[in-house]
Amino acid sequence: MSALRVLAIDQGTTNTKALLIDEAGQVLARASVPLTTSYPQPGWAEQSAADIWASVQTVIARVAAETSAIDAIAIANQRETLVLWDSETSEPICPAIIWQCRRTADASAALIAAGHDPAVVAATGLGINPLFPASKLAWVMNNVPAARDLHARGQLRAGTVDSWLLWNLTGGAVFATDHSNASRTQLFDTASLEFSAGLGEIFGAPVDCLPTPRPSDSRFGETAAGTTALRSGTPVLAIMGDSHAALYGHGIRKPGAVKATYGTGSSLMTLTQGRTTSRHGLSGTIAWTDRNGTAYALEGNITVSAQAAAFMARLLGMPDAAALSALAETVLDADGVTFVPALAGLGAPYWNDAAQGTIGGMTHSTRPAHLARATFEGIAHQIADVLEAMENDIGQRLAALNADGGASGNSFLMQLQADLIQRPVHAARAEEIGAFGVAAMAMTSMGHDQSPTTTARSFVPAMPPPTRDAARALWARAIRQASATRHE
Repeated sequence: MSALRVLAIDQGTTNTKALLIDEAGQVLARASVPLTTSYPQPGWAEQSAADIWASVQTVIARVAAETSAIDAIAIANQRETLVLWDSETSEPICPAIIWQCRRTADASAALIAAGHDPAVVAATGLGINPLFPASKLAWVMNNVPAARDLHARGQLRAGTVDSWLLWNLTGGAVFATDHSNASRTQLFDTASLEFSAGLGEIFGAPVDCLPTPRPSDSRFGETAAGTTALRSGTPVLAIMGDSHAALYGHGIRKPGAVKATYGTGSSLMTLTQGRTTSRHGLSGTIAWTDRNGTAYALEGNITVSAQAAAFMARLLGMPDAAALSALAETVLDADGVTFVPALAGLGAPYWNDAAQGTIGGMTHSTRPAHLARATFEGIAHQIADVLEAMENDIGQRLAALNADGGASGNSFLMQLQADLIQRPVHAARAEEIGAFGVAAMAMTSMGHDQSPTTTARSFVPAMPPPTRDAARALWARAIRQASATRHE
């Protein structure tokens, strides 16, 4: 009998990747296509839904050109991004509003002021925030006439990226999502595992145009002829949001461990014993649902994480984040300089949409290298903030941090992270651990329990605790300054 092979689609904000993974966890082929994000107005962030689908078709074609032996598809996707399309034409009706978009900040604040937040948190685990699709869908219904017209005719389809990809892979035959992605919409009751009309009424967002929620290890459907370079009938056997898939890929199956994904933004996630409401600025969520039932988790979402390095590199006229990292390593410390990368507000645990990016502590002795180092310290400090909030919520110390994502390959950043949290950091051997995670779930659904991805490198704290404490205190002051800034 030939070895099982799963084509894992890792659809992210910055790029779309495809990895062909066998049951031993070996990558047999891979492909990647970059994506572009548009910022048409301050606080707005969009992508072309057609480009997202085209990027998936391209990476599939590149992998399929190397082998035809593909048993199944698994999807890990950027979360909280809203796609809307016409069910008759399968054409998007507007740009995809991505997770980073803050256009509904005022509407979200108004809902909180009206007293709706406790009910929403009780049902979803999520505090009202423009990060989530609920307010985005309401915005589209109020501002895109085609959405109202299609909804009246029963032709409007609205969903997260996984449902958009599944729709296209199956030629429009299947309109579904998994419980992990559904739990991030702020329209999904995580107890009943159903979209809630009551939540929809709070936001002014119709839920009858949303996909059917299913367990993450479902047989979601089969590829239709002509949709991709794959043979028709190839099954889609697993779907998870990328952060959830990363947690699964680390081999975490019970409470007591935490992972951090370093991407455009960052996500820290840890499993909990059941549905949990955070008291420290985090979100309750569904990690996944599989043959063992529903796994619940706590998560902290950072809006701008590794993207801060690309931002600072551009400001300093440097080619990329790697060059910025090399510059940062030329100094022993940031010489009192801090950079809070609140370029789209502050996410967990602060949730301050009005916060602005701030650079502080500069003097005549400040050099570009200090700005570079402050940038990487800012990334690591944000992770430390969420980790502390998570420990306060669960009431126990987490012994180590499991890291993944593109920036986890930066040894300088990982060492900074270990220093600032004063515990080991274990970086995954593969940046695309979400792809490994969702492939492992697909393998399990086919009766093969795949071993989790192993750790490539570990970093232990080297910074003296007093130095670390002083750095954290300086960071806390910088956060207060960023939080106090307001747009005129």
